[in-house]
Amino acid sequence: MEEVIDMHNRVNGFELKHLVSRNVEAIAEHPETAGLIPPIMVWGAPGLGKSSILRQVAKDLGVGFIDVRLAQREPVDIRGLPVPGEDGVKWLVSSDWPRDMNSRGIILFDEITAADRSLQVAAYEFILDRRLGELYTVPNGWYICAAGNRTEDRAVATTISSALANRFMHLELGEDVESWLSWARSHEIRPEVMAFIRFSPQTLFRQKNENLERGWPSPRAWERVSRMLDILKDDDESLIRKTVYGLVGNRAGVEFMEFRKLSASFGDVRMMMTNPKAPVVIPERADTRYAIVTAMTYFLWRGRDKSEEATLIDGFYRLCMKLPSDFATMAMMDAIIGEAQKPDKLKMEKLFQHKSFKEWSAKHGKELRKRIKL
Repeated sequence: MEEVIDMHNRVNGFELKHLVSRNVEAIAEHPETAGLIPPIMVWGAPGLGKSSILRQVAKDLGVGFIDVRLAQREPVDIRGLPVPGEDGVKWLVSSDWPRDMNSRGIILFDEITAADRSLQVAAYEFILDRRLGELYTVPNGWYICAAGNRTEDRAVATTISSALANRFMHLELGEDVESWLSWARSHEIRPEVMAFIRFSPQTLFRQKNENLERGWPSPRAWERVSRMLDILKDDDESLIRKTVYGLVGNRAGVEFMEFRKLSASFGDVRMMMTNPKAPVVIPERADTRYAIVTAMTYFLWRGRDKSEEATLIDGFYRLCMKLPSDFATMAMMDAIIGEAQKPDKLKMEKLFQHKSFKEWSAKHGKELRKRIKL
């Protein structure tokens, strides 16, 4: 009988981040309840950023983070090492585990589905009971999580026992374009990468008909494309192409490199935003308009001082008034959205109190109201 996966527990990155944050904060408020709050098991395909999200939660909350790559460990790394002594065998518990009973943090058992049974069994007591016999007890301030790939993802994955599975709160992390774009805007991802994903959202994560033994498109891979473009800059185009293909595969690589030719217009976008005398040219092609909107919102909040920011806001409105309402509304929504896909009050104040907002609203407000209702 084919296994049926219930996707009602599917979450995006921001939902996962929020839930883990709330659990860590709940433990901080009432440490005595640490054993009552269920640990989270995050399921998802490789490249979705499962461990990165949990690491970011710890960073945002200012707490510790211990990443245990279970598939790379031995059982003694979890249980401890037996050492013969005069009075019998003593156990030396790994120094990885936190000792300060007042400390706080997240312990992640990553790649748990790639570990063999002996390692999973070694982790049972730690995860289930938050202790290792009489030798070690997890401080109450630490929250335990796990992450693993699904067997259908063609990654190294084995089943976990029902005893261990029943202890977890299971969540399926899915790819979500808007969540990724919101994250990308605040993590210095290059505008041409964001624009391409917006124009071709199916390429954010794609395994079908891809060579999964080579590069293939995933959120992790696109982040690395952006970083490599930062490193290579204006290097040899052939080397850039090979680098992109090596990260996301040939199919998505060809699509992106064709789209990237539009990035030559990004410098023009900034010039149009900062020079009131520059002619505003809006092309007819949808892909180019996606690129322009992404470039506008990328540059908008990157002014070096208040004066330059004011100039960029003026330019933002000048370009918006030349855009069709659907793209102008997309630009406005991108401009005011901050982390977790929520409006940033400071950005909203700067844009909505601007002298040009009334004119913008008269031309594009109907489209904006329609999108908000949706």
